[in-house]
Amino acid sequence: MASKILMGDMPELMENIFNNLKNEPNSLYSCALVSRHWCEMSIPILWQDPFSFNKKPLFISEYFSSLDEDEIYILKEYGINLKISRKLFNYGKFLKELNLTNLESKAREWTKLNLVKLISSKTYFDALVNVVINLLLKLLFESGAVLHKLDLSFSESFEFKPEIFYSIGRNELLFSRLQHLSLFVMSKIFNIENISIFLKVLAKNITTISSLNLVIYSDFEPRLFHSLYHAIIRIIKSQEQLKRFILDGVDHPTEFYGIISALECQKNSLQEIVIIRCAYNKEFEVLKDCKNLETLRIWYCSSKLLNLLDCKISTLDVIDCPIDVQTIPLILKNSGLLLQRLSFEPKNFGDIHEVVFFLEAIKSFCTNITYLNIKHIEFSTQLLELIGNLQKLQFLSLCCYVDNDIPEEELEIRVMQFAEILPLTLQYLDLGDNWQPCIDILLSHCNAPLKKLLIYCLNDEKHTRALIEFCIRNKALNYVGICKYSDLDENFRKEVEAHVVNVALVPSARIVVNF
Repeated sequence: MASKILMGDMPELMENIFNNLKNEPNSLYSCALVSRHWCEMSIPILWQDPFSFNKKPLFISEYFSSLDEDEIYILKEYGINLKISRKLFNYGKFLKELNLTNLESKAREWTKLNLVKLISSKTYFDALVNVVINLLLKLLFESGAVLHKLDLSFSESFEFKPEIFYSIGRNELLFSRLQHLSLFVMSKIFNIENISIFLKVLAKNITTISSLNLVIYSDFEPRLFHSLYHAIIRIIKSQEQLKRFILDGVDHPTEFYGIISALECQKNSLQEIVIIRCAYNKEFEVLKDCKNLETLRIWYCSSKLLNLLDCKISTLDVIDCPIDVQTIPLILKNSGLLLQRLSFEPKNFGDIHEVVFFLEAIKSFCTNITYLNIKHIEFSTQLLELIGNLQKLQFLSLCCYVDNDIPEEELEIRVMQFAEILPLTLQYLDLGDNWQPCIDILLSHCNAPLKKLLIYCLNDEKHTRALIEFCIRNKALNYVGICKYSDLDENFRKEVEAHVVNVALVPSARIVVNF
């Protein structure tokens, strides 16, 4: 087996291994030095997205090995000390992901590293960086690259040179497999027409986007951005099957200039919609026609947007929106057993009647929920009843507060009941910080086969002993995430590690769950 791997006789297996290392450039580079076969397989992966690596951008010189004499002369005239070396691969052809912000950042760093002498004029330096960026883009676009992901964010000084549009035309495959497009529109873009032309070229050449992410700052004169909006609308309408649409309004815009209305032509393909920091506008009425919608995320918006939902969904994610005592339960009832993932972090729950109405709706209509995240809710008997009714629950994150009028003895009983009713399907439990005083009681009575447990801190002997006993009893547990990991007492950590072998104590931020 080992000899076959070294000789490259198992290409599919090796490709999977190398792909798992795509975010570890040092490891991939080491693999490239093992043999010719490994080199030929690892180098294309290493160069898929080199601008994202947190390393010095020396690799840009490898790209510039393909420059012609005129282009080299231009750089030398600007004072760039360019050393041309013979390259082993057409590295540009391997590019699959391009983030323009990362490219500009690396181009600036590379320019500083290769200047014969420092440039004091910011305007002159920006002009040079713009030349470097355009040369890079020209090389990449003409190299035969086939992009899968494109992130566009434009600085004040950036401008596409005319030859870039020509280069796009020379590589018909460049955008033929583009799946993900992100566009950041800021008020400080000075070359609106230039950017608009590029987006219009994109609209003519891309039809395969499945995910479109728009971040739009609205503190500018709309008429100046008319051509830009028109280009974005053309991109939306040009796609064959747009499945995911994200709009971040940043400062709660009230006008969208036809961008949302353009989703009408994607109503049969859209499966996920994410609206962030947007005010209500009639354009959003088009969402009512998206009958195949599966996921809806409304963050920091008016709850009025939720009224537009007119279909059954499997994932509902609401953050910092005023709760509507009528709308939310109606959505839950409409989705019913189809709803599997619910995340609810409202600004506030209002009075107790709203909370009870909300919890009762989940318990009555949505018993198939596997993922539940609720914030800013009281640790009540109604909440216990809900958790006990969700027998398919796999992920649970609760940020509760406790009524100060509850006697300590009653609170402990309620915590015991909560621990005992946790379903045997539960694999992930995040308790937040309000549970900390009773964490030992909960762990002592919990029989759920958790794989990941998140707690706020570990700062006394009683809680440490309870955690050790829980880890020993629960053979499925792999990780305990601690929010205040930096404050973790070294003695408590050593005590846990001395008694428990298969469980790792890690910062809670390292335990990531996709939702």
